[in-house]
Amino acid sequence: MESAKRVLVYLSKDNSLLQCACGALNGLSVYILQAISALYTCRHQDKVLVNCGLDQNRFIMSDKPFRGSSKVQLQGPVICPFKNLTPDQAASLPEATQTRGVEVAIYVLLQSTDKRFLLTRRSKSLNVFPHVWVPPGGHMEPGEQLLEAGLRELQEETGLCLRDADLPWRIAGLWESAFPPLLTTGLPTHHHIVTYLLVSSTETHQELQEKLRPDEREVSACVWLDPQTAERIVATEEGVKDSGKNASDLQTSIKITEVNNGSLTQRDLDVAILLNAAPDDGEDVGRVISGTKYALRLWLETLRPEEEAL
Repeated sequence: MESAKRVLVYLSKDNSLLQCACGALNGLSVYILQAISALYTCRHQDKVLVNCGLDQNRFIMSDKPFRGSSKVQLQGPVICPFKNLTPDQAASLPEATQTRGVEVAIYVLLQSTDKRFLLTRRSKSLNVFPHVWVPPGGHMEPGEQLLEAGLRELQEETGLCLRDADLPWRIAGLWESAFPPLLTTGLPTHHHIVTYLLVSSTETHQELQEKLRPDEREVSACVWLDPQTAERIVATEEGVKDSGKNASDLQTSIKITEVNNGSLTQRDLDVAILLNAAPDDGEDVGRVISGTKYALRLWLETLRPEEEAL
């Protein structure tokens, strides 16, 4: 799908007129090339509360509430390419990158009734973030609502068809994503605001597992994470080699479902692989990326009130 047909981010600050988050525009361009979070907070901070909502195929973000908006946390990676671009690097970005605009991606944080969380490993053939673990999701299409887009992507990637009638859901948080994720691997070519939707299924993960039919063009494996494994993944430090891998008192492997030539097989995966840091060069080897760790943290925070009530 061409980017012109995708839903783009529009920004407002201090009641200013909405402007498309596009590097080629005057006024906001300096912020976009440094990171959207820099528009709403200090440069050294990587998270801030913003108001967001969908209006006429525009995903609006503002420091002020507006009709139909939700107040959520926006966060980005500690080492964000758009925060660290030099003026010369910004000027050398291809025109297509500067004029594309910041696109909206919708990802589903699917929770089963027995408190498991679905992650998918992206296909190695994908151009953006190949072979890493993420929640199911993708781009919005014009005319879609947030949940509608999320459930469509969920079905397209995993085969799971959830009905949106009375389905509990909410915006859990926003993540500012850049690809490539490190300037050492190249100048950024893609800029997204990832909208995480927390969706609660009425089925157990075993029931949902029976219905999995992953699309091999996009998904190479699926896994249902328990809270303990999720806590371990979230606790790993970005940029610290072997962080969290020496916890001998925790499980060393987890069962995943792989798809090969249309067939599903289960095998054990070394948990240490999920804890890998981003490589300085070369391909990823199946790590959990920063945005996914953020999504897992959002999910775990929703479980804590339930635990405290017990």
